[in-house]
Amino acid sequence: MIFKSCLSFLSDGKLCRCKSLCVFVWKTRSFSVSKGKFNSKLLLNNKFEPAKLKMTANHSIFNGKEDRFEGITVFSDVEPCENTEFVEKLKASLDSWRSSKKRGIWFKVHLNQCDWVPVLIKNGFKYHHAKEDYVMLYLWLPTQESNNIPNYAHTMVGVGAVVVNNKGQVLVVKEKYFYKQSMWKLPGGYVEPGENLVDAAIREVWEETGIKSEFQSLLTLRQTHHGMFNCSDIYVVVNLKPLAEDIEKCEREIAECEWMSIEDYLKHPQVHELNRFFVSNFLHQRKHNLKIHCQHGIHQVMQKPYTVYSVQKNNNDVQEPI
Repeated sequence: MIFKSCLSFLSDGKLCRCKSLCVFVWKTRSFSVSKGKFNSKLLLNNKFEPAKLKMTANHSIFNGKEDRFEGITVFSDVEPCENTEFVEKLKASLDSWRSSKKRGIWFKVHLNQCDWVPVLIKNGFKYHHAKEDYVMLYLWLPTQESNNIPNYAHTMVGVGAVVVNNKGQVLVVKEKYFYKQSMWKLPGGYVEPGENLVDAAIREVWEETGIKSEFQSLLTLRQTHHGMFNCSDIYVVVNLKPLAEDIEKCEREIAECEWMSIEDYLKHPQVHELNRFFVSNFLHQRKHNLKIHCQHGIHQVMQKPYTVYSVQKNNNDVQEPI
C-alpha cells in the first residue's frame, strides 16, 4: 500500500520515495509528499491519524484549441501523451469540459498516437473523417441539446472544358480506362483541394491534351448523388480558349484526343447526351452574347479569398464584387 511504503521510508529517517502525489492529513494540518521532497522528521514529530489519510492525483488536462461554437479541438501532434497516461488525462479533461459546458470535443489523432483511438471510442467518441496521416474523432457533450456536429465534406467537385478553336472545332478525348464503352468526352477531372474551378479546368486540359488555354466563361453544372465513396458529385463545365492547337495527349490516361467539328460532335454516336447538352449550351451563350464571368475578392469579415460567378452580357464592363 502507498500509505505503508511512504510511512516505512519516513520512519527510517529517509525522504519519501513514493512515485504518486500523497497527502497526509492529521488534526487540521496537511502536508504534500512527492518524490522525496518532504522531510520525514517534520511528519514524525506530529501525531499522525491514519484514518484521515487522503490520496489525490492532480492529473493535467488537454488544453486543446477553442472554437467559436464552444468546442475544443485537441491535436495529438501538439499535445502528445504517453499511452499509460492517456486514460486518466482524458477522463480529467472530459470532467473539466463538462463542468465548463463545452459542446463539441474533437481529437485529431495522428499516426504516432494511433493507440489513442480505441480509448477514445470506449469513451463515446465517434469517427468523423480520416486522411492519410490522421483520423478525426468527436464527442458531443450537451445532454439537453441535439447534436449539431456537421457532416464531413460529402460532395466531390469535378470540371470539364469546352475548348473551341477558331475553326469551330472542339477538343475531345477518349479515356484509356472507361466505363462500359469508350466515348468521346470533354477533357477534365477532379478539382484539387484549395484549387479554383477555372484553374482546375485549365490544368486538366493541359495535363490530358498538352493544350494551354485561358478562361472565357462558365457554362453550366451538373449534380448527381451516390457517386465515388458514396458522395454527391458536382461537375462544372467551362469554356476555354486554346492558346495552341498541337496535341500532346497524356499516354497514361488518354487513349485518343483530337479536334472535332462541333457539328460532327453533336451528331456522333459515341457522345453522351449530356456532353451534347454542354456543347449546345456553349453555342447558346455565344449566340446570345452571354458569359458567366468569374470575379475574385476578399471576404470582409473572414479575410479569405473567394470567387463569384455572375451572368453578364459579353462586354468589358465587368463590375468589381461588393
